[in-house]
Amino acid sequence: MPSRSVPASEPASGSASEPSTPGPAAKVKPPAPEEQPFERFVPDLLIPALAREISSTGGPACDLSFEQGDMPVVGSPCWMVKGGFSDGRRFWLCFTATDINAAKTVSLAEPGSSPTVLESFLIDEKKMSLALLVSRLVQRLNGQKWLGPN
Repeated sequence: MPSRSVPASEPASGSASEPSTPGPAAKVKPPAPEEQPFERFVPDLLIPALAREISSTGGPACDLSFEQGDMPVVGSPCWMVKGGFSDGRRFWLCFTATDINAAKTVSLAEPGSSPTVLESFLIDEKKMSLALLVSRLVQRLNGQKWLGPN
């Protein structure tokens, strides 16, 4: 195949004499809250957001903790957010794996009783978000008439 000569008016590709112009600086987008590792997402983001939202309803103060233990009712090991109100009402948001997109359950107990029902939680959601977890759990607690004046 014959070689092609490059005229002097046309720069040779890959020539060292070409000035390199840096492209526009790529903006580094901070990771979404949901992209945080599970062990950081729950205590650093989910629990404070949940506490704020429960407080904003005008309901009673809620003690929240994040721990690994036995899932209420069935006893399977899981990570959970445990919540308790001063009147003795309690709830558990359980994660079956260390991933906010894993299957979740919620269980509730009135004062002086043990939880007896384990409910699937957010089973139809394809993508989980902090706002969705908080709003739906608060909605569930409010449905029990545990928050604020109902």
